Amino acid sequence: MAAAPGGGTGAPRANLAGSTHAAAGSTHAATAAAARCGLATRGVLYVVVGVLALRIAFGRADKAADRTGALAELAGHPFGRVLVWAVGIGLAAMALWRLSEAVFGAAGPDGRKLGKRFASGARAAFYTVTAFSALSFAAGRGGGSSGDAQSRDVTARVLAVPAGQWLVGAAGIAVAVGGVVVAVGAARLTFREEMDTARLSRGARLVVDALGVVGGVARGAVFTAAGTFLVYAAVSYDPGKAKGLDDTLRSFARTPAGPWLLVAVASGLLLFGLFSWATAVWRRV
Repeated sequence: MAAAPGGGTGAPRANLAGSTHAAAGSTHAATAAAARCGLATRGVLYVVVGVLALRIAFGRADKAADRTGALAELAGHPFGRVLVWAVGIGLAAMALWRLSEAVFGAAGPDGRKLGKRFASGARAAFYTVTAFSALSFAAGRGGGSSGDAQSRDVTARVLAVPAGQWLVGAAGIAVAVGGVVVAVGAARLTFREEMDTARLSRGARLVVDALGVVGGVARGAVFTAAGTFLVYAAVSYDPGKAKGLDDTLRSFARTPAGPWLLVAVASGLLLFGLFSWATAVWRRV
């Protein structure tokens, strides 16, 4: 018996379309899970670094206020090794999410633009290195040298190549300008464009806004300070002038404002950690 026109392929096409939609849905669900896991992990690190920086401000420093110090702090608690493994896995998830944004585009109308994809690729590379360091720490192979030592070592290597001063200076300017962009963006509440907080009450939205503004401004200030030190290292041709996160934070306590400026910045980083937890729940991915 002859098949009705189009009847012989309609069902297979429908099955193929259904399978494609199901696969796309599964991929999106996996990407969203990686994003939320990564953002929550970022929050943990910022909260711990903020606490360590507060200890420095009040003269009770026992660990560096950077990623290595944060991992050491977590490892010293009950089930600490499990926590460090969880952080490493969370950072790997963050790297995978950012990589997916670089390849397929991020959420939002501008997510497929080249600039957005390049930024996501850079973040993917950063979190890949950070995840490897955390997983190495969890496995008992150490987490590498401190952020301060790494900054000085990398700066020294780059300064040694032709046009090294220009490269270091350009990198410093990029970091400093990036910090200004982060701070201004936070102050202008641009993070709202990436958040789905319609379900929240007005009071809860105000809390999330406050965490995003204060935390983002503090984070931007740290980036800008670190970039400025990198420019200074290039101008003076001295890698010792470059500073990692811990030294950058300590430099705030050496200003005329004294340790209270460090208290303000450290508190801001802690609040950014809380904001990261909020984004893990309500960010559009």
